[in-house]
Amino acid sequence: MVEGQPTARADMTAGALYAVAGDADWVYYGQVTPEKKIGFFRKRDRDRDLADPAIVLDAPVMSVVSVAYPSITRAIRAGRWKKLGRFPIVQALIDPRPSVQWPVGTLTVTVWLGDEPNHDTRVDDPDIQDMELMAVWDAEHHIPGRLVADFHAEEAEWHVGGSIRRERQIKEETARRFSHQPQHKLPPDWVPTAVR
Repeated sequence: MVEGQPTARADMTAGALYAVAGDADWVYYGQVTPEKKIGFFRKRDRDRDLADPAIVLDAPVMSVVSVAYPSITRAIRAGRWKKLGRFPIVQALIDPRPSVQWPVGTLTVTVWLGDEPNHDTRVDDPDIQDMELMAVWDAEHHIPGRLVADFHAEEAEWHVGGSIRRERQIKEETARRFSHQPQHKLPPDWVPTAVR
């Protein structure tokens, strides 16, 4: 995308706006939220044609994810992320978004709002399917594939998760692909994603 900046560091101040190199020469845009997550916009451009920040900030929010701060620094230094400046935070990124904690080996999940648990439910609850699974993503290794999956213009790799619905589909596909491995078997009370 750009020449790397060997001494640059990630700016996690709320309102910082980044251009992010994605797959197939696309550039996506993300703004730091008050919770220090990155809110990505439903706007992308070809690598050499970065949009005006005002146009980016007028686009709808596509997803809000936690990105490991050190990986953002590495991505900036490698030229994969570029800081475009600091701007007022878009309204859709001000309020905390719910996220879901899904412990291994159970279908019971906890919905969190901000820094506190809100309630428990089942992983197939229709009200949580578009909520983000609690996870921390790597700026260079995970975010490009994640942005393809979130943008929905091209088919994403089958193993890229994010939302609870996609995480459930990954478990179903893993069980199908590795049916001979007992650790990937779905529990008997699993509700298939195709049912909802």
